[in-house]
Amino acid sequence: MKSIHIGLMRVLTLGSFVVVAAATTAMAQDARIQTTSLDALAVKASQVVDVNLDERLMQFAAKFLDNKDVDEAAVKKMVNGLKGIHVKVLEFDAEGQYSPADVEALRSQVRSAPWSRIVGITSRKETNVEVYLLMKGPEVGGLAVIAFGPKELMVVNIVGPVDLDKLSKLEGSFGIPELEIESEKSKPKNN
Repeated sequence: MKSIHIGLMRVLTLGSFVVVAAATTAMAQDARIQTTSLDALAVKASQVVDVNLDERLMQFAAKFLDNKDVDEAAVKKMVNGLKGIHVKVLEFDAEGQYSPADVEALRSQVRSAPWSRIVGITSRKETNVEVYLLMKGPEVGGLAVIAFGPKELMVVNIVGPVDLDKLSKLEGSFGIPELEIESEKSKPKNN
């Protein structure tokens, strides 16, 4: 009887480790970027934009888009299937209001697989921009844009399947700033 009890305890312990490992892996692969570390910076900012739309709120907001307007219909179609759109923008009157550690807290969430950095723009005088994709097999399961300059810090996070060719349609909608994303299909061809 004692050996059955010990065997049962081992199975339960192993099962617990498997559940914890699976939950940890699932959380690590979540496309949502946590921005709560930036909340303390809001008191230093001259302007704060904080948009958090979950799937339910996006579907509700999409009801007000006009299907007869080509651009609005495209946005409505793109939003279908997304799990969330999260935007945080902090603008400051003076330089040095946030630290490199604040940026690193964001970067550390997207530095490892399944995230991949696809764009990196570095400037000493202007805004630095980094774009990351979360890949789920051959599909894009999320997008993160981290932009920071001397007087600004911005995070745009789209959670869910992202069609890169249609992404530019979301610029200016749902709190997403104009990122000047241009699809390869929309670029004029030089002959």
